[in-house]
Amino acid sequence: MTELGKPLRATETAIPGLVIWDLPVHGDNRGWFKENWQREKMVAAGMTDFGPVQNNVSFNSSAGTTRGIHAEPWDKYISVTTGRIFGAWVDLRDGPTFGAVVTAEVDPSRAVFVPQGVGNGFQTLEPNTAYTYLVNDHYSPDGVYTSLNPADVTVAIDWPIPLDQAELSAKDRAQGPLSDVVPVKPRKILVIGCGGQLGRALQTAYEGVSHVEYVDLPEFDLTSADFVSARSWREYDTIVNAAAFTAVDVAETPEGRAAAWAANVTGVANLARVAAAHRLTVVHVSTDYVFDGTATRPYREDDPMAPLGVYGQTKAAGDQIIGTLDRHYILRTSWVIGDGRNFVRTMLSLAERGVDPSVVDDQVGRLTFTSELARAIRHLLETRAPHGTYNVTGNGKVTSWADVARRTFELAGHDPNRVSGVSTAEYFSTATNPVSPRPASGVLDLTKIESTGFVPADADESLQNYVRLETRAASSAG
Repeated sequence: MTELGKPLRATETAIPGLVIWDLPVHGDNRGWFKENWQREKMVAAGMTDFGPVQNNVSFNSSAGTTRGIHAEPWDKYISVTTGRIFGAWVDLRDGPTFGAVVTAEVDPSRAVFVPQGVGNGFQTLEPNTAYTYLVNDHYSPDGVYTSLNPADVTVAIDWPIPLDQAELSAKDRAQGPLSDVVPVKPRKILVIGCGGQLGRALQTAYEGVSHVEYVDLPEFDLTSADFVSARSWREYDTIVNAAAFTAVDVAETPEGRAAAWAANVTGVANLARVAAAHRLTVVHVSTDYVFDGTATRPYREDDPMAPLGVYGQTKAAGDQIIGTLDRHYILRTSWVIGDGRNFVRTMLSLAERGVDPSVVDDQVGRLTFTSELARAIRHLLETRAPHGTYNVTGNGKVTSWADVARRTFELAGHDPNRVSGVSTAEYFSTATNPVSPRPASGVLDLTKIESTGFVPADADESLQNYVRLETRAASSAG
């Protein structure tokens, strides 16, 4: 008997991502009606917006018909339209819950969301049961899918109708035990731009994680027309775009302007097109240069963009493109320091060579170390934080570039008073090449990223650690 009048409600299970849903069913003397899948209401109630592309129905004339257990490479949302089933799910994904079992009875007032890699099986409890399921990829008869014998003693599923009395296909009876199952690997993460400072930090952050793949430019060209067919995208879940044109002054030249728009806009548009077609999550790195720097408080994620130069304009355009995707994380950052040519390394070199630099003191912000950016990216992806834009910088005191230079000198054992502060206008007064305007304030509000449980490291503590490692490396090399 179908239970009527239940509120829409989700119940988590012992298998991560496997969620049992109670569905409102409305009935009268004529029968009943339900909204089996209602995107707006269910997503608002916490359902994964999994983008179904195919709806299938399996009619089973006899009670005891048993199907499964199969883990296909897609998410599945199951229910019944008539009758009842005993559902059984086994986590066949690589990880600590491999082999975990969940069972439940499902009638028309229930549905179950089954994430990719979780084995799904059922047994009908009534004749003429119609089992329905939505999936977010198209079935392929040539596909090879992970399966498990429903009678495996290791998982010990207590089928209501013993399997020796049930209707099973010969193929299901012949499936192997759990000990023979090769755990399903997660869909892959593709990092684009692995040779850059952030790309190298991501390789460190994901060291030992087998499902992360790295590619670099120019071999992997986002602007190429071939990009859409460069990979079998159904194998991927996430693309991290760590590649960008970041030469802010060069972007003010005719050649640089074209290159900046190609990398930061055309390439990003290609990336968004692929992501939309295959429902991929995109992680995209942005910059404080999308603002004009005139704010008297830290910039929030929803503040209007008003870039001053070409670089900032192209990054703002890229942000707008990525923002159209349902599944995206834009990490807006500033004053990036990592493994490569950067401001702190330049100051260390000048200090060691006895050069007393003049450094601008009318631009303020906080340093962001690429290790922190990589940590934030992994945090957002693994915690499944709400999609959107997040500011990510170091925490702590707001400083000028001249302050950073003096602190770097001090940490390296040199006199910080050797650094002279000058205005931006004075610093660039003798420049012979085009100079991009800089935002006077690149201070970003960190409240939103902190609300996800991420605690940004103090920028000065990160600077201390960085200088210590750089000094030690220089001593070893010398």
